Amino acid sequence: MTTINQDERPLAVLVGVQLPGIDDVEHAADLAELGRLVHTLGFEVIGTVSQRRGALAAAAVLGEGKLRELAELTGGSGVVPSGAPERKNKARARRLAESEEEGALGGDGDDADEDGAAAAEWGGAGHAGARRATIVAVDHDITPSQARNLERATGAQVLDRAGVIIEIFHRHARSREAKLEVEIARLNYVAPRLRETGGGGDRQRGGIGGKGAGESALELDRRKIRDRIAELKHELAAIQREQSTRRALRQGQRRVALVGYTNAGKSSLMRALTGSEVLVADKLFATLDTTVRAIHPEVRPRILVSDTVGFIKKLPHDLVASFRSTLDEALEASLLLYVADASDPTFRDQLGVTRSVLSEIGASEVPSRLLLNKVDRLSEDDRDALRLEFPEATLLSARVPADVAALREEIIAFFEASMVEAEILLPYAKQSLIGEIYENARVLSEEYDDAGGRLAVRAHPAALDRLRSLLAR
Repeated sequence: MTTINQDERPLAVLVGVQLPGIDDVEHAADLAELGRLVHTLGFEVIGTVSQRRGALAAAAVLGEGKLRELAELTGGSGVVPSGAPERKNKARARRLAESEEEGALGGDGDDADEDGAAAAEWGGAGHAGARRATIVAVDHDITPSQARNLERATGAQVLDRAGVIIEIFHRHARSREAKLEVEIARLNYVAPRLRETGGGGDRQRGGIGGKGAGESALELDRRKIRDRIAELKHELAAIQREQSTRRALRQGQRRVALVGYTNAGKSSLMRALTGSEVLVADKLFATLDTTVRAIHPEVRPRILVSDTVGFIKKLPHDLVASFRSTLDEALEASLLLYVADASDPTFRDQLGVTRSVLSEIGASEVPSRLLLNKVDRLSEDDRDALRLEFPEATLLSARVPADVAALREEIIAFFEASMVEAEILLPYAKQSLIGEIYENARVLSEEYDDAGGRLAVRAHPAALDRLRSLLAR
């Protein structure tokens, strides 16, 4: 990856194809989000090349005309060398023919669409002497051959959306667990994109006496990657067993998980609710490691709040799988707080992405509340409209102490509703468990007689069962 210079950030250009069923607003929002991802990666976006097509061009994503426009931003030839033809199946060839036919009607070629949907926009990069983009970021998942052809035509490094997200995760991972999870996802991403170099067809001799076909260098590299992934998974499994033990120790406690789209304000809310110094940054995927803190000021029994990794559209499946243990915080929570950035016009779609991922891991049945955050950026009319559209939601800003205090009371009320009153007999021989009782229940009164202490408590039924089992041992 290109080294980032704070004084002169390397340049990138975005590429997007508006496919059938995607309207102009959604297409623009997708490209804007890709731009933020690329900016988070440390690049300055100098242009966007967009095109309306029936399907991605099988050879290099874009049609010939748009490919040449893209090359003007990167200093490439704009032509895919004919020395390495791409293999196509009949279905792909048919899709290509259909998309080229549509392009001939205005969605392709050297001329822009009348409505500007296929326009290329840039800020001066095409002038003589201007710096060229060194990264092409494509807002789609593309095949290794499409990436190679784009690199040949542009002379720049090509990353698809999944590649950009994985690279961001790689840079932001801090804990050992997160680093292992990201490395597994990266290797799964890289393996199919390996290509032969140098002598290409040379093989490592194999078999008894050196006979046999053996392995090509490419096959050897792929086997090394498979072995490394297996090694990483083994190490990750050990860490996840430790994490599962910690979660088991917290079972019976009152747990809240903040979930939502990346940059929705989860970490800001976490800091406001718990008074902890968690990282707060206005960038995508600032948080990858789950943080667990007690709500502040503390209540008895304690309420734990966890901040989880954010979601995003087209999140690579390998990352969802790798971060399964991190997402287990949401699965095992007593209450999920869906945090959405109400100031983002696309937050409804973002909310849909969050719910879809949580449903994928089986957390859709966990009780939840919707929090529309950052309403301080909205007008009163906009807030009123949101109240009508989402009557069950809580409108707030993590920057407003009164809003945070009201949310804290709402969380406490949720748990209070499920608590019951009971009496616990604490024999003198079991006085060591008094701390455990105060930790898991609210003690309303204490009386002592010859048998021991009689404590009137208020607690969740599961916590009461656990305390009684401890006292019965």
